[in-house]
Amino acid sequence: MHADDRNNWLPTTLKEVRDRGWDELDVILFSGDAYIDHPSFGTAVIGRVLESAGLKVAIVPQPNWRDDLRDFKKLGKPRLFFGISAGVMDSMVNHYTAGRRLRSNDAYTPGNKAGYRPDYPTIVYSEILKELFPDVPIVAGGVEASLRRLTHYDYWKDKLLPSMIVQSKVDLIVYGMGEKPILQVVDLMEKGVPFHKINTVPQTVFKVDSVDKIPLNKNWETFELSAHEVCLNDKMAYARNFKTIEEESNRIHARRLIQQSGNEYVVVNPAIPWLEENEIDFAFDLPYTRQPHYKYQAKEPIPAYEMIKFSVNMHRGCFGGCSFCTISAHQGKFISSRSEKSILNEVEKVAQLPGFKGNLTDLGGPSANMYRMKGIDLKQCEKCKRPSCIYPNVCANLGADHRPLLALYQKVSALPGIKKMTIGSGIRYDLLMPERNKGGGAEMDEYIRTVAEKHVSGRLKIAPEHTSDEVLKMMRKPPFALYHNFKKKFLNYSADAGLKQQIIPYFISSHPGCTEADMAQLAVDTKEAGLQLEQVQDFTPTPMTTATVMYYSGLNPYTLKPVYSAKTPAEKKAQNMFFFWYKPEFRQAIKNKLLQLKRPDLADRLLGGKR
Repeated sequence: MHADDRNNWLPTTLKEVRDRGWDELDVILFSGDAYIDHPSFGTAVIGRVLESAGLKVAIVPQPNWRDDLRDFKKLGKPRLFFGISAGVMDSMVNHYTAGRRLRSNDAYTPGNKAGYRPDYPTIVYSEILKELFPDVPIVAGGVEASLRRLTHYDYWKDKLLPSMIVQSKVDLIVYGMGEKPILQVVDLMEKGVPFHKINTVPQTVFKVDSVDKIPLNKNWETFELSAHEVCLNDKMAYARNFKTIEEESNRIHARRLIQQSGNEYVVVNPAIPWLEENEIDFAFDLPYTRQPHYKYQAKEPIPAYEMIKFSVNMHRGCFGGCSFCTISAHQGKFISSRSEKSILNEVEKVAQLPGFKGNLTDLGGPSANMYRMKGIDLKQCEKCKRPSCIYPNVCANLGADHRPLLALYQKVSALPGIKKMTIGSGIRYDLLMPERNKGGGAEMDEYIRTVAEKHVSGRLKIAPEHTSDEVLKMMRKPPFALYHNFKKKFLNYSADAGLKQQIIPYFISSHPGCTEADMAQLAVDTKEAGLQLEQVQDFTPTPMTTATVMYYSGLNPYTLKPVYSAKTPAEKKAQNMFFFWYKPEFRQAIKNKLLQLKRPDLADRLLGGKR
């Protein structure tokens, strides 16, 4: 690599800063992830966005917090602020299994090695920086800070915790996808507005030490949630809070939320509902190298990068509203879609990457088939606050036409250097079935046929998640019968094309509302459907999901009716073992459990006969 090529990345060391002729940095970003200069990694995006505004920006990836803190000192003090992100994942999900066991790997680190970030980096990094540079503002972002912006249940500490802005030393949180808000923060700072008076930027969280200091804002209606201390003593108040928080996060014209926490008040400004096409194009069209920083060249590969390096993201947001998912809480319910030109330009760049052999591994998003979908009449959307546009049925006002997506698939497949384009993201099959989507047309079957014939590498991922209708209602997912209908169509189209392909379904155990009997029925249903499950997981409560609120409070936040959850390790293990009925080591335990549940009928169907 030529020395000049190293300037293609944002600097990470003092030498790299000086090589650019810079005497001072405007912003220094600290990240719990390795530095991958790619639009799928938030720190790189924010760094490039700030760079595009003419700022001198550096990134310190995975700083050592256990030595003499030289990583935190080496670049000195920035002119504007420090930025902190724990990384693409919540650090606790990254570090621990659903059984709270410490993981031995970290996909966002070279060599998949664990130990390069602390628990709760937002807290740890901010405490260090505030101690070293007490007068420099700190702005936090990323999933960890975003989803912990108000009182939340922390599964790893097994208790309610206050907003991350109360727990940490950060001065401002930019939640969600932060390109627009962070530029507004910079604009106000450059105009001379004192940092503590930056309180009008959408999608930000700040705190004040007195109710009298909560700024008036004529642009936003304000709603005060139950105080953190009230939630600690009243699970129903916590559940009611969450219903308000989720509804406001799904509205076009949301209210500003305020919550007292101790002697302070946390203020959450409304989110920007979506990015217009030119705005999201701007974020994706910045001059990323699309590769890990050159300093990792002699190190082992970074698994998170290897998984996405030959893929392209078409859109952000998800209107699925699944109870266990945080995507809409972070990216928003409304879809922000890129232009065809921006997507095609990126595909052409991917085709030039070292090691690319013609297979684009994904053209997707949070869900692969929501590109360009939005409300037909936005005035109706402005009145809506339901968490899902497709549950319990596809909204009649949702424009769920798959033709723009089919046209894009054709154009991408026709580009030079592209031999095959496959769908790696999950597909929402309820958008493709007339039983659920009354407004859909012939393009639904055309989409299934096209994907089956041209865009699957032998296996298609979908996520029915469960077979019990009652559990699926808790998840906000369609009935399992829909899976069978979709599978039949997909396999028929595959056979018509002379292809022998599989559907790989994902399932969850121990979700709130799920009992051992439900899991036994799932095992029977999937066995009789010819499945031996591979893609399974045990439910992990993560901040800011409906399912987590049900797990902690024992209440459905929308009905306030009781909900059962498996909580002890023994209860969770008892549910999870039903996934593996075909393994000899589980057969006796499953038989004993089913007899205990007085379900010998299920024992016979599951364990009797041929396996």
